[in-house]
Amino acid sequence: MTITTNAADTAAVSTDDTTGERPRRGKATTATGVDAALVDQLVAQARERGLQLSGEGGLLQQLTKIVLESALDGEITEHLGYDKHDPAGANSGNSRNGVRAKTVLTDVGPVEVSVPRDRDGSFEPTIVRKRQRRLSGVEDMVLALSAKGLTTGEISAYLAEVYGAQVSKQTISTITDKVMDGMAEWQNRPLDPVYPVVFLDAINVKIRDGKVANRPIYVALAVTAEGTRDILGLWAGDGGEGAKFWFAVCTEPKNRGVDDVLMAVCDGLKGLPDAIAEVWPKTVVQTCIVHLLRNSFRYPGRQHWDAIAKALKPVYTAPTEAAATERFLEFAETWGDKYPAIIKLWENAWAEFTPFLAFSPEIRRVICSTNAIESVNARIRRAVRARGHFPNEQAALECVYLAVMALDPTGRGTKRWITRWKPALNAFDLAFDGRLSAGRK
Repeated sequence: MTITTNAADTAAVSTDDTTGERPRRGKATTATGVDAALVDQLVAQARERGLQLSGEGGLLQQLTKIVLESALDGEITEHLGYDKHDPAGANSGNSRNGVRAKTVLTDVGPVEVSVPRDRDGSFEPTIVRKRQRRLSGVEDMVLALSAKGLTTGEISAYLAEVYGAQVSKQTISTITDKVMDGMAEWQNRPLDPVYPVVFLDAINVKIRDGKVANRPIYVALAVTAEGTRDILGLWAGDGGEGAKFWFAVCTEPKNRGVDDVLMAVCDGLKGLPDAIAEVWPKTVVQTCIVHLLRNSFRYPGRQHWDAIAKALKPVYTAPTEAAATERFLEFAETWGDKYPAIIKLWENAWAEFTPFLAFSPEIRRVICSTNAIESVNARIRRAVRARGHFPNEQAALECVYLAVMALDPTGRGTKRWITRWKPALNAFDLAFDGRLSAGRK
């Protein structure tokens, strides 16, 4: 069963047969300007004939076919310079030459369209390009599902179940492989000249290279001078990174335009503080307080967690470094005999722990908070966990990149970041002698 529509149908729906006026039933047009009465008539006609709204052969598929073919007809008319059957086309040197059937995959399933041709073969349609088998919406859907960690087989099954579209795993793999070209461009894009703070953290992924083993993917998350979030890059390591590796990682953003970083927050990555000092000599390197606390709870029994958390809080909330030292000595006196590993952990990290104690509460609050990078890590971990393990490093990077690109589809997250970071940005500018303002110019 086929739904048909033409200019006469539109006129019949758009005006009243007796008065010539638009029917006064509901709104005359939709929010996008489409004639609402015409839509109502099409839906009613479909229901009368027992036609489903969605699914194979449904109303949405047929309307998609009509819209695509109308757009293609408009394109060839513009290309030739005259309408179909217009005498102006006689002896024009080029004319219509029938159509060819082509099936394209759309958001509502596969749709067969008739693509017009011209005699000299110069017509290049844009709405459905030559050799194009998928409209962009389908590719966006595949990438969105892949960003959630679905495998090619799971995506193929989902499209078949929901849209009745048979898309092979190889086709889906081809779509996602194109991401690597975009990733290379993204990884080499120019960056801002100054960032108030850069968080560097690692996500462990399982890679099957001979045998399945954990490998770190490093994520550099920066906060811009305007208070928005910016992922500077992704780097794969093998777990044995040293100063040479970290120097290369820091040099890459430097070469892409980052002249100054006010504060770098990381988690005891060996060789990284020295590399940062080499590339950005004035940068303050700060141990991530959240990671330091989390690592502290690896040693005590669960029954002591609350007591240890209460005893450590005065250390990292102390007003000065001297006060923090006093509170830590008190903590060591109470818990040192029972959990000496915690004491050693804090002593080893003390030099990188204390810098933020010299700053205002606004800066302390954003440095201590888990929201800055943990929300990013949570999204990445969810996608990585759904995949289980990866065949190689490139596949792991692709999954992490897709997850990063899908972080804030609505833009609401950006607004929250700007609101949350505004007081801290003002504090950064004061604490670092205007280096942040200088970098905005």
